[in-house]
Amino acid sequence: MKTITLTPDASGMVDWPTLSNDKKSVVTIGSFDGMHQGHQAVIRRVVELAKKEQSFSVVVLFDPRPAFVHGYAAQNGGQEPPAGMIDTQALTSMQERLRAINKLGVDYTLIVRYTLAFAAKSYRFFLGQMVGKLGMRALVLGSDAAMGANRAGDVKAIENLALATGVFQLDVVDDRGPGETRVPANAKPVMPTDHGEPADPLEGASKAERRAWSKKNQAKAVRVWSSTNVRYLLGHGRIKDADAILGHPHAVEGTVVHGEERGRTIGFPTANLSENVAGYLPVDGVYAGWLVDLG
Repeated sequence: MKTITLTPDASGMVDWPTLSNDKKSVVTIGSFDGMHQGHQAVIRRVVELAKKEQSFSVVVLFDPRPAFVHGYAAQNGGQEPPAGMIDTQALTSMQERLRAINKLGVDYTLIVRYTLAFAAKSYRFFLGQMVGKLGMRALVLGSDAAMGANRAGDVKAIENLALATGVFQLDVVDDRGPGETRVPANAKPVMPTDHGEPADPLEGASKAERRAWSKKNQAKAVRVWSSTNVRYLLGHGRIKDADAILGHPHAVEGTVVHGEERGRTIGFPTANLSENVAGYLPVDGVYAGWLVDLG
C-alpha cells in the first residue's frame, strides 16, 4: 500500500495526486476511527470492486477526526486544535488504522489533514475533485455517511448527484451490524463497582424498561457498529462487547517507561506507558492484556 499525506492550503484546496493517466479508482472516504467491523466491510467492498473493475482501491483518510476539529472550534472561538494536540477520544492511532487498511489489500491511502477551510467545501466540489483528480468511477460509503459543508452530502444527496452526472457510481454498504442500540447523551466513563465486566443494562429489558432507561439517561439511537458505541463500552469497562464490534482486541500505543515496579510485589508483570498514549484509554480498572513490541 502506498500512503500519501496531503495538507490543504489556507483556502482549503488540496493538491490531489494523479494516480494514473488511464487507470480509474474505487474510493471511500472517512476517518475510520477504530477500524471496526462496519469500517472493514466498507473497505473490503472497495477492494472487491477495484479488483473487479481493474481499478485502484483508494481510502481517503481524514486526520484529525472531523468531530475533534469541529468540537474544539465550537469551544474555542472557531479556532482549530493546535498541531500535535492529542485527541483523547480517538479510538486508534493513525498507524494502527494504516496497518489495518493495509491488511485489507488497499492500493492507496491518502491522509488528508482535516481543517475548517477544507470542511467548508461543498460535497459537490469535493466529489468533483475525486472524479477529476483521482479518476474516481465508484464511491463506496456506509449507510449513514455524510460529507461536505454542513454535512449536506448525505447518501441520498450523493446518489442523486451520481445519477444526474453519470460520471461515478455510488455503492452503499450496510455497515450497521446488528442494528441500533442506545447510548446516553454526553456519556462519561464510569468505573465498574464489581469484579468482572459489567452486563448490558438493557439486556433482557422490556420495551417499557428500555424507554424508561433511555429517558432517564437522555439516550440516543446509534448503530451497534459505531465508534460512538465502542467508546461508550470502553468507558464502562465492557471490553469484550467493544472487541466484538471492533472485530479485534482494542489496543493503545505508547512508549514503555520505568514505573514504581509494583508489579514485582504482586506476582504479575506490568508495563507503564509514557503520557503520550495513542488510542482510547478504557475506564480506570485492572485489565489483563498482551504487550506487542512494535520496535
